[in-house]
Amino acid sequence: MSILVGYASKHGATREIAERIAEVLTLAGQHAQARPVQKAGDLGGYEGFVIGSAAYLGHWRKDATAFVMSNRDLLSRRPVWLFSTGPLGTQDTDANGVDVRAAAEPKDIPGFREAIHPRDHHVFFGALDPGKLTFAEKTLRKLPAARAIMPEGDFRDWAEIEDWARSIGQQLTQVDAGPAAAAP
Repeated sequence: MSILVGYASKHGATREIAERIAEVLTLAGQHAQARPVQKAGDLGGYEGFVIGSAAYLGHWRKDATAFVMSNRDLLSRRPVWLFSTGPLGTQDTDANGVDVRAAAEPKDIPGFREAIHPRDHHVFFGALDPGKLTFAEKTLRKLPAARAIMPEGDFRDWAEIEDWARSIGQQLTQVDAGPAAAAP
C-alpha cells in the first residue's frame, strides 16, 4: 500500500516526526514517503494518508488545513490518520490536573473529523530550539510568561511516535488483507 505522510512544519520538528513515521511504516511493509503538504503532488496514487502539522495558538498551520479541506473528498474515502505537534514539556497533566494533550488539540480537528473521518488524531509533544526561532518569536520568549509556556528543549517521545506508527502499519496490513484479516 502506498502511504503519504504529509506534514506542515515551521521549524523542522514536525517534519522529523513525519519522516520517522514514514520510516516505521516502511519497515512494517508499507510504501510510505514523507512530504510537505505543499509538495504532495498527485494524491490519486496514495491508498492511505498520515497528515500532521505543528500547532500554534490552537490551530494547525494554514497550509496543512488548506491541504485537508481542499482534498477532503479524496481523504474521506481513504484511511487517514492525523497528528499534531506543539505542547512543550514532559508532563501529561498541568498543575490543575488538566490533560495537556487534550487541551492542546487544535481547534481545526473537530472539523476534520466531520469532513474526512480520520481513524485517529494524536497529539505529540514538540521541540523548541531557540536557534531556529524568528526574531519576533525570540522577542516574545523574553517575556517571563512566554518562557514558562515555551520551555526550550526536545520533548518528542520517539518511542511513543514509533508505537503509534506501528499501530497504523498494523491497521494498514489489515486493510491490505481485506475481510479475511478481520476474521477470528
